[in-house]
Amino acid sequence: MATGATRGMVDVLVIFGPNLNMLGTREPEIYGADSMADIMRALSDQAADLDRRIEMMQSNEEGVLVTAIQKARGDAAAILFNLAAYTHTSVALRDALAMFDGPKVEVHLSNNDRREAFRQVSLTAAVSDGSIVGFGADSFRLGLDAAHRLLLRRDGAGAMRQIRGGDP
Repeated sequence: MATGATRGMVDVLVIFGPNLNMLGTREPEIYGADSMADIMRALSDQAADLDRRIEMMQSNEEGVLVTAIQKARGDAAAILFNLAAYTHTSVALRDALAMFDGPKVEVHLSNNDRREAFRQVSLTAAVSDGSIVGFGADSFRLGLDAAHRLLLRRDGAGAMRQIRGGDP
């Protein structure tokens, strides 16, 4: 079994930040036509294929997101997140992520570096293992794969054979 979580834990907590509940209708020329529900379904299917237990949540409220990250310290092995606008403004969310010891993967649907100057600064990137941006809904799927691989690496060299597809 690939799972990096102990009994009662999830392998990956997936966090959707503010306004992501409006995906599919909010500026589809920037964020794409996929709804948050579409992305969640795809992630659920992918997690099953990877033999990973995931939990997903969304909030428009900064404090709710901070609390979810704090709670993940005892409940999740990794965090996959898109904190949306809070990425650029929230020291509180950055600090909560810094306290989480497991793998952290930041994702964004659009390429922040091709957007407004204020969107080009991520307060959370420095406390993340990596960032995936600009691939639309695929950013989340790529992010889940990255979190899965980071957990395999953390769990030992034997697990690396699973990444490569078996023994050499």
